[in-house]
Amino acid sequence: MKLSPFIKPFLLAAVVALANGVFAGDDGVANGPFVLPELPYEKDALAPAIDADTMELHYGRHHKAYVDNLNGKVADFPDLSSTALEDIMANISTYDEVVRNNAGGHYNHSLFWELMAPPASTGEPSPELIYRLDKAFGSVDDFRKAFSDAASKVFGAGWAWLILTEDGSLLITTTANQDNPLMDVVPARGTPLLALDVWEHAYYLQYQNKRADYVERWWDVVNWHAVNERFEAAVAMPATE
Repeated sequence: MKLSPFIKPFLLAAVVALANGVFAGDDGVANGPFVLPELPYEKDALAPAIDADTMELHYGRHHKAYVDNLNGKVADFPDLSSTALEDIMANISTYDEVVRNNAGGHYNHSLFWELMAPPASTGEPSPELIYRLDKAFGSVDDFRKAFSDAASKVFGAGWAWLILTEDGSLLITTTANQDNPLMDVVPARGTPLLALDVWEHAYYLQYQNKRADYVERWWDVVNWHAVNERFEAAVAMPATE
């Protein structure tokens, strides 16, 4: 049967919604406790490092799907509705793979947006953070090279992180899929200070398969003000016994 050209757009929209696992209501608002956060800037504000089309796809579809899918699991795990995302991460081994992937995706992306800013307002690492980066990696430039190298070498989909470990050390680490260093299932745990999404949906529209180019341009939009704040808060956090 030949489809009418007037029907095709609606059918395509339905397929996209199903592929994204949308559980939203008719008004587009998620049915559940988890909410897609507002971006702290316009979708074209990170250009030319990250263009508006990529942001529309990444934020409006992929992140939204993680939120909707996570809300869809509240019926199976009622405690999700009253548990902070960080606490869900810390006990992720007690949930199933769907919660792990979508709670991780929601946390990771919410942080990712905050850790970027328009190029004119990114700031610089604080003197204390510079001192710690120099101590851990040799210099800020050496840190950037090591972080970029780690991000470029993630096989398949995943993330690169700068974390503060429990013993107070700075460490570059990577995770697969939507895992993160807060989860009780990853080998290197700590407080995330900086995060880079290297899933293809984060860059493929603009950079195709040139992940290294994406990583290099991403440094132009790193929000050092936010990184400094996270570092100061993590350093001030009392050690756990």
